[in-house]
Amino acid sequence: MNAHADNALRAPRGIFVTGTDTGVGKTLVAGAFVHALAAAGARVAGFKPVAAGAHATPEGLKNEDAELLEALGNVTLPYPTINPVLAATPMAPHIALAREGRRFERDAVLSAYRDLRARADVVVAEGAGGWRVPLTDGYDMADLAGDLGLPVVIVVGLRLGCLNHASLTLESVLARGLPVAGWVASHLDPDMTGAAENLLSLEKSFSSGPLAVVPWLEERNAPDRSVAASRHGLFDAAVTKLLSG
Repeated sequence: MNAHADNALRAPRGIFVTGTDTGVGKTLVAGAFVHALAAAGARVAGFKPVAAGAHATPEGLKNEDAELLEALGNVTLPYPTINPVLAATPMAPHIALAREGRRFERDAVLSAYRDLRARADVVVAEGAGGWRVPLTDGYDMADLAGDLGLPVVIVVGLRLGCLNHASLTLESVLARGLPVAGWVASHLDPDMTGAAENLLSLEKSFSSGPLAVVPWLEERNAPDRSVAASRHGLFDAAVTKLLSG
């Protein structure tokens, strides 16, 4: 881990969960952190600042990932506070918003985050897509992470190409001067060839072991996978460090 990573993980108030790509397990990991923190006695809120992909509910459009974070948290908040920017179509957020004649609202995100901080001991924020996903002209997910000021947890999806993607993501986070709280390995393929060797290479890249290694989980839906990862104790050590700051 880099020089200030341990202090970052000890910093109170939360983490920003990003990934080496889309579909690598960010929501599973963010949800597991929320569940484990709540089980440890913290007032914890999940935060999905930007989401693209929604379904109709009696209360209006909602995003499944944001709903998962909302359900696993133990602080009651209006849905728009948990997910202040939502586009209906599952695609790059800036494109989805443009198709709806809308623009990314940075002020709305930061206002929602301030509300979360006022109500919760810890905020677990989850990005959308990868680290550098555009949100509007000249502003991307990495910029948003910088505005939130939270230490970053990088979820590495274990599959072919993960070594390159992990190194590029780590390099970009550090280049922005953001604290890296650590990384999580997420098994995406139960039959991946060379998984153990890839893990060793990733440890060298990060100069540390992972905060957790999430195995291939066969539970059918995302909430079950997050709860299972938490109940298996995979995040206990990381949560203890996060709450000890």
